[in-house]
Amino acid sequence: MTEPLRVLVVHGPNLNLLGSREPEIYGTTTLDEINASLTAQAKETGAELEFFQSNHEGALIDRVQEAPAFADGIVINPGGLTHTSVALRDALFATSLPVVEVHLSNIHGREEFRRHSFISGIARAVVVGFGPHSYSLALDGLLHLLRLARTE
Repeated sequence: MTEPLRVLVVHGPNLNLLGSREPEIYGTTTLDEINASLTAQAKETGAELEFFQSNHEGALIDRVQEAPAFADGIVINPGGLTHTSVALRDALFATSLPVVEVHLSNIHGREEFRRHSFISGIARAVVVGFGPHSYSLALDGLLHLLRLARTE
């Protein structure tokens, strides 16, 4: 029997405020609701997820660095660190795991400073602008990439 695919889902700063923070941009879905939806999606496909959220860059980096011990890939919404953190980018790159970057809003249609991502250049894919469904698309895409890699 094949081992289940394991994915670390990382939520960056302020994502714990989803549902109440700027609902006109991020919607009213909470982080717990997103995680529950992803858990149901993973169960249908036989994948296993681990969730991690922090408002602290160092905690995010530590968890990402631990990921190769238990995960096959990473889905990450780096929040505001998308545009500022070379250190988080380097940690993701150092894992050698496939990474899918996800954003609820279309960062390319927002303020100029949000249009640059330090993460996109090392990510296998980027999903933006679909609200909470962005996470579902990101997970589906990453699981597809991981299954392809297993058959090669």
